[in-house]
Amino acid sequence: MRKPHSAFLASIYEQMLLLRYAMATIEAYLHWITAFIRFHKMQHPSTLGEAEVQSFLTHLATERRVASKTQAQALNALVFLYKTILLRPLQLQMEFTRSQRAPKLPSVLTQSEVRALLLAMPVQLRLLAQLMYGSGLRLMEVMRLRIQDLDFNYLCVMVWNGKGGKHRRVTLASELIPALREQIAYAQRFFLSDCLNDQYAGVALPTALARKYPSACKELGWHYLFPSAVLSRDPRDGALRRHHLDPSTLQKAVRATARQLNFGKPVSCHTLRHSFATHLLARGADIRTVQEQLGHSDVRTTQIYTHVLQQGANGVRSPLSDL
Repeated sequence: MRKPHSAFLASIYEQMLLLRYAMATIEAYLHWITAFIRFHKMQHPSTLGEAEVQSFLTHLATERRVASKTQAQALNALVFLYKTILLRPLQLQMEFTRSQRAPKLPSVLTQSEVRALLLAMPVQLRLLAQLMYGSGLRLMEVMRLRIQDLDFNYLCVMVWNGKGGKHRRVTLASELIPALREQIAYAQRFFLSDCLNDQYAGVALPTALARKYPSACKELGWHYLFPSAVLSRDPRDGALRRHHLDPSTLQKAVRATARQLNFGKPVSCHTLRHSFATHLLARGADIRTVQEQLGHSDVRTTQIYTHVLQQGANGVRSPLSDL
């Protein structure tokens, strides 16, 4: 995302960069802080307090009817604003109307629909979609894969710092190994070219790793598996680096391909992850195993995928089937 034009929002942007927040989090927090300011008729947040935060959160639940997770994200953004930026932490217990809107059931493709989608995807993006479905990866998890995260011997992928900062090991379809080897060779060509550039500062690494392994930024294994086609300046330090592909590239391709195939249901990148979980459960996989593959903290989050199984929720057979 670009640096905001507003001096106040730009200062928040820069502070979050210094604190090493993910760009997606920065974008989401700035969105809700901007919405909060506009809701209160462009008053500066320093002149507002808990009462105004509560009225805004209530508005989201009662007027905009956002889901509970969306309301929670808005609250987190404002908690960050008042605690870290304005140095006036909000009180722990605030009274506002909680969103009662139930979360949407996930849209899931059948196996034949997944096959059709993957075959119709643009060739240069097909492997990304195959990994999302084949390994149950989130969009940013597949985008941030580094070459050394692949383990062909044990057919697995290491996911570092997934949602909630958790690490996990997920399955890797052996059928993807030839395509992955080609992708590694493709990334290596960028790597070798970049290393000849005196201004190239290496790939971006988490702060602690960069300190512990100062030469790792110029090692092939640490570079992104799906690199961007162009070098860019790191917004955190201005260094010349090669980032991973823009996630919107895959998002647009999946939506456009699904529209062409006319599935008659909403389809996004996350639909591939939903389909991965549902198809595993349909094949008889233990729900705890699926939970671990998806990286869910609570098994109740995983249980939502039982809704599309032919036997009904939790595999219960309907008595009507015996009539």
